[in-house]
Amino acid sequence: MSVTDESEILYRRELYDGVLSRRFFAFIFDLFVITIVSMIAGFVVLLLGVVTFGLGWLLYLIFMPLVIAGYLAFTLGGPDAATPGMKLMGIQMRLHDGSRVGPFGAMLHGLLFYISISILTPFIVLVGLFTERGRLLHDLILGTYIVRSDYLLHRGRD
Repeated sequence: MSVTDESEILYRRELYDGVLSRRFFAFIFDLFVITIVSMIAGFVVLLLGVVTFGLGWLLYLIFMPLVIAGYLAFTLGGPDAATPGMKLMGIQMRLHDGSRVGPFGAMLHGLLFYISISILTPFIVLVGLFTERGRLLHDLILGTYIVRSDYLLHRGRD
């Protein structure tokens, strides 16, 4: 499929029906999954610290950014272009040309999300209410779109 065919489908209204609410519930589910992954990884770091007489505990300084970056790179940057929460809600992320974001783009998207939400929390939510396709501030900056995957699959698109 050519890039033109992929990018043309991003203009269909059906792709964006209910995306903001689906995105919210996907975020809540992903927070739950990240919490569980963090608890497991935190226990591993705890054991590593005991084995290394406390030296391994220095990993706690970079612990959460590593967990979140890895989570986003392997899920959102993977072949499905969606986190587990996004898969559950039937949405995925695409770039302005219709392609997938890739691991680096997924980590950059997550970084911009956490920076923007920590500084401009209510503003980024309001941006989603007033943009045509329900895009948030970091989506506008990176040129990404959150679309309904069920419609993409129904139309024969991957």
